[in-house]
Amino acid sequence: MIQTLFGSLEEQPSFLERMKEAVTRTRENLAERIEDVVSIGKEIDRPTLNDLEATLISADLGTTTTHEVLEKLRDKADRKQIGNVDELKRLLKEELLAILNAANTQPVLKVEGTPEVILVVGVNGTGKTTTIGKLAQVFRSNGKTVLLCAADTFRAAAIDQLEIWGERTGTEVIKTKPGGDPSAVLYDALQSANSRHTDYVIVDTAGRLHTKTNLMAELEKMRRTAQRIIPGAPHETLLVMDATTGQNGLQQARLFTQSAG
Repeated sequence: MIQTLFGSLEEQPSFLERMKEAVTRTRENLAERIEDVVSIGKEIDRPTLNDLEATLISADLGTTTTHEVLEKLRDKADRKQIGNVDELKRLLKEELLAILNAANTQPVLKVEGTPEVILVVGVNGTGKTTTIGKLAQVFRSNGKTVLLCAADTFRAAAIDQLEIWGERTGTEVIKTKPGGDPSAVLYDALQSANSRHTDYVIVDTAGRLHTKTNLMAELEKMRRTAQRIIPGAPHETLLVMDATTGQNGLQQARLFTQSAG
């Protein structure tokens, strides 16, 4: 009867295990499709590279990135600089890594002596609060002082969850009652951090779809609140997303950047 009501009594895989399995399947599937296109013994010519281009686009790499990479590979192929399949794979990997490494990773400069404010944003269920707990642990382990701001006042258990991470990391949490104004609790947290000369303030926010205009406007209000209290805040905005999101992640990044900075 219990099994009928509640399903199998066997232990179910954790969220992390399911995610790892999904990412592994995606990676292996793409690798197999590339292997099919550039199989051993196949000539590395324009038709082969055209097939590789179609494979990368269908894998959600994006048309702009795919065209950029393939143009460089076609140029090398025309000049007979790609002698075999292994060489093609190596060059493909190098081109993709070059694009990733070209991203600007310079931190935003802040006023000396003021807290560094980190705003954590994203859609629902991507692990924002857990990420905040891990960040707090890293900063605390390096001898920094940290304050957590529970600005997710929408989800019922969000404040409790952040408090658990606060207890685990020995970090104080500034909070308000569920349903309160996120900007108000952010104001309190930043004022407190200023008075204590705290090194880092990490702000938890409610999960929201980037297409919801009213919810994104709430982030804009939080950004304005932060800037009034601490110059340049938020100094970092971290977008937490599912690793398998694909091209939709770019749109998320654009819209969250517009609202949260």
